[in-house]
Parts: sequence; C-alpha cells; structure tokens
Amino acid sequence: MQGQQQQQAYDRGITIFSPDGRLYQVEYAREAVKRGTASVGVRTDEGVVLAADKRSRSELMEPSSVEKLHKADDHVGIASAGHVADARKLIDFARQQAQVERLRYGEPIGVETLTKRITDNIQQYTQVGGARPFGVALIVAGVEDGEPRLFETDPSGTPYEWKALSVGENRKDIREYLEEGFAEELTLEEGIELAFGALAETNGDEGLTPDGVGLATIPSEDPVYTTHDAETVGDYLEEFGYLAAETDEADADDESTE
Repeated sequence: MQGQQQQQAYDRGITIFSPDGRLYQVEYAREAVKRGTASVGVRTDEGVVLAADKRSRSELMEPSSVEKLHKADDHVGIASAGHVADARKLIDFARQQAQVERLRYGEPIGVETLTKRITDNIQQYTQVGGARPFGVALIVAGVEDGEPRLFETDPSGTPYEWKALSVGENRKDIREYLEEGFAEELTLEEGIELAFGALAETNGDEGLTPDGVGLATIPSEDPVYTTHDAETVGDYLEEFGYLAAETDEADADDESTE
C-alpha cells in the first residue's frame, strides 16, 4: 500500500524521477505503443522494407484511412505504432526537418540525422512541465549515400539502429521470428517475405488480407519511397503463401461470375 502511494506521488501528470530512478509517464507511453497494431522494418542489401498491420476495426471503415506508413522525404519512410495523433505530429516534424535540410544545404537529410532530430524532439517532452511523452514508436527507414539504414525511436527519446525490428503489439514474438529468419544478404523481395511472415506469425491461421497490410519499399539503387497498392500486396501474399483463405474464396467467386 505504501509503495502504491509512493508511485502515485510521482504520477500526477508531470514527468519527474521517482526515488528509484523511474519515469512512470515514459513507461506508460511505452504501454500505449504496445497496444498499437504492429509495424515491421527490414534492412536488406537491396534496400529497406516497411510493412504494417492496418486491419480495420469495422468493415464500414475505409482501409485507406488507416495511416501506418508515411513518406518523410523522397528517400525516407516512417512506420508507426501507438497513438495515431502523436505519430502524425512527429511525422510533420520529420517532414519539416527534411525540407529545412534541402533548403539550407541543398541536399537530402541523412537518415541517422533525421532520426536523432526526431528523438531530440521526443526527449524534450519527457522533461517539460505540463506536457506528456509521445505515446508512439516510429521505425525510420531510408537510404543514405547508397546504404540502407533502419532506426527505431522510443518514447524516452532514444534512437536505436536495427537490421530488422518491429514496434507495437506482439513485439517479442515478431522479434523472435525476425531473428530466426533474418540473413545478412537478403534481396528486397526476400525482405518483403520476411516482413509479411512476421506479421502473419501473430495472426494465427487466419492469414493476411491485401487491405489489411501496408507495404512500402525504398530500393538502394533508386532510393525513392514507394507505397504498394492492395493488388500488389495481394500478389506478394499469394506468392509467399500468406494470403487469407477468405480472400482466396472471394477471388474464386469473382472468377465464377465473369
């Protein structure tokens, strides 16, 4: 009881250290991230892959309105997990920083530089009175001087670089899948297969649907952020064997009416 009272004393809407060195507001922000649907990033020799679980909560919701993948600059993409509004705020900040770099120096911003500017902004909200930490984690992926780069931002404001990672729900299970399936010399298509397999791993036997998965890639040779439409995603899911059975049946019904 006394321990609970002590925690509550350091849990009143302002982020300050508790006697044991914890920041409860930051920990709560991480819990918010865990409640978000998963996003996955994979770095390959041929570029970077971003994939996201964007299943709608209702059949009445337009799948295109579920925002999980974002273009920050021509050569940088960002995937999110957690509070969507917080993600949009940080995406806007990232886009502004990318444009400032181009206007000021006449060159694209480095992926690591952009990530650290985002995390510097995040960190400020962990020590300002009257503000709360961002309840979102981002995967920042891009190509810098021909080299694929992949970073994660944490609600504490700490950047991490990865070969493959996930943020959001079922992170532990997805990470184990990525650790088992990752290889140093993956092609871009093999990276897509690994990312889809990681999302399918936590989806049971249901499989994935084209409208329920977002996919973006940035090739190393031509570093341009590209989002793939549902038809292309469906082709990949069918090729890799992750397409939901219901989708197969629906396709069969459509063919029978032609």
